[in-house]
Amino acid sequence: MNRYFIYLGYNGKKFCGWQIQPNGTTVQQSIEDALATLLRRPVPIVGAGRTDAGVHARLMVAHFDWQEPIADLAFLAEKLNRLLPKDIAIYRIVPVRPDAHARFDATSRTYKYYITTRKDPFNYELVYKIPGKLDFEAMNKACSVLFDYIDFTSFSKLHTDVKTNNCRIYEAGWEQEGDVWVFTIQADRFLRNMVRAIVGTLLEVGRGKLSIDGFRQVIEAKDRGRAGTSAPGHALYLVDVTYPENTFVILNSQFLCGSD
Repeated sequence: MNRYFIYLGYNGKKFCGWQIQPNGTTVQQSIEDALATLLRRPVPIVGAGRTDAGVHARLMVAHFDWQEPIADLAFLAEKLNRLLPKDIAIYRIVPVRPDAHARFDATSRTYKYYITTRKDPFNYELVYKIPGKLDFEAMNKACSVLFDYIDFTSFSKLHTDVKTNNCRIYEAGWEQEGDVWVFTIQADRFLRNMVRAIVGTLLEVGRGKLSIDGFRQVIEAKDRGRAGTSAPGHALYLVDVTYPENTFVILNSQFLCGSD
């Protein structure tokens, strides 16, 4: 059996998230349907994560298996793009080890969240418009608190099927890009709704409704009810997923790997 990673991106506005659901169009289902059309049999895919309804991905990774080696992966990617809706783009398909796993072998994932205090008729569907001013200096001080903890139960959706709520955060902070403020967070793994819950709680800090010590207490409480309201999904983007180099098959003396 041959295994391949698909590198792709999508605008999540019209999708009910990544994962297949009984009712509603999802990104996973759209790709599986396109692969089945091209390869003439069902082809299940496994994603690096499960983005919620409305959440976007500038870079998502998924894997699939095929009995025979696929000679022209660039052509397969091109044909997939022709079949898929304009909301989904396949960047490339690369061979990986037979036991490589898009979800479990990922060493880090990076998300970005975009907010603005300025009304803009061209990006309102992709950026979260916040009324009033925010104290981003205080919000960045609160971000530094995240590095002191690994248990983020307070930022997890309730009643999930994960065995642990422990995550290691490698990067977290806000930076200004023109009229938009961007929150970047990188970790080895994320819990369901975690980034949106963190952003929503940081916004409470920015509004002066929650102190830095209060933010720390929210984490230590291990109680979702203590954290802020989740920020809307339309301004959240998965932007990177990384893997060890030995995940990938060597062709022409070069690793066919890497992230955008």
